[in-house]
Amino acid sequence: MTAASIGSTPAAGKTSAEERKANLSVRQLMILRFRRSKLAVVGAVVLAIMYTSMIFAGFISPYTETTTHERYVSAPPFWPKFIDAEGQFHLRPFMYGITSTTDRATFKKVYVEDTSQMYPVYFFKAGLPYKLLGVIETDIHLFQVEEPGKIFLLGTDRNGRDQFSRIMYGSQVSLTIGLVGVMMSLAIGSFLGVASGYYGGAIDNITQRTIEIIQSIPQIPLWLALAAAVPATWDPMQVYFGIIIVLSLVTWGGLARQVRGITLSLRESDFVTAARYTNCRTRRILSRHLLPNTYSHLLVIATLAIPGMILGETALSFLGLGIRPPMVSWGVLLNEAQQVRVLLQNPWLLSPIAFVLVTVVSYNFVGDGLRDAADPFAGE
Repeated sequence: MTAASIGSTPAAGKTSAEERKANLSVRQLMILRFRRSKLAVVGAVVLAIMYTSMIFAGFISPYTETTTHERYVSAPPFWPKFIDAEGQFHLRPFMYGITSTTDRATFKKVYVEDTSQMYPVYFFKAGLPYKLLGVIETDIHLFQVEEPGKIFLLGTDRNGRDQFSRIMYGSQVSLTIGLVGVMMSLAIGSFLGVASGYYGGAIDNITQRTIEIIQSIPQIPLWLALAAAVPATWDPMQVYFGIIIVLSLVTWGGLARQVRGITLSLRESDFVTAARYTNCRTRRILSRHLLPNTYSHLLVIATLAIPGMILGETALSFLGLGIRPPMVSWGVLLNEAQQVRVLLQNPWLLSPIAFVLVTVVSYNFVGDGLRDAADPFAGE
């Protein structure tokens, strides 16, 4: 092998890689660029796990969100074990019995494990009945403890309800509010943004002045004012959709302005001009030519807007103006844990904060990855 051939090998490999890349479609290039971002991939995996857990919350939870354990009020977390007090290893995880005593110094109830009682943990075992996907009635749970044993992965609240189960059921509200709320904001913002950018004139002026008025009001007070207008007589499902409408009405303005900017840059493009000369209807130009060209941008904006929706619901429910019991959400759980006593005596009740943070950070990672993937030719 000559020196010339050795020196040309890297260039040949690089040329071959460039040729393979040149044969990829835009969609394949976007996927390839997204996969380059490790944080975005990790965020996508975490969100996939979170939403899968949300769908199968009843199956994953050992109890329902309303199951109370009167003997274990404000109990700390107790996890399964594989090694007993004598140092012997067990293939099947087990739970020790839980007994309560009173601390004579503080008169506080203290829960301790009773090593004389062992209860095995079974997987895919029958327990309390629930509706899988809200339709299929079943009683099979991912894990169950042989009665009278108890398993409290994240402790219990002041009513003796399992915190882990309530977080799983609460995710069904908190996570779906973000998706449904953003879809509604997308519907409002994309329609008004495209119409404002294409028609201009009075429609543009009215739309932009309305957005300026909404954005000039501080977001949290505006949320509070709109949420306070939700009638107290509404049932939990009506309140759920009412909060979605409140969050959507506040957040559509920024999206509409960005879509308007894209539309302004596209309305004089050759393909739009050609559509006008072929006597295409305005509705067809908007729906078939302008709006589809905003989809990649809309996807990125939607991904970055969902965390704001989740945080908005959490904040409103924490302040008592959002989702109301008996419906459970992460904000409702934090509302029940807002007293100083919780920080001192029951810090495990603040565990929903971890789920909110993980979800919001994961969405931001995915949004950053999608933003880079939306323009696969940038930086090439």
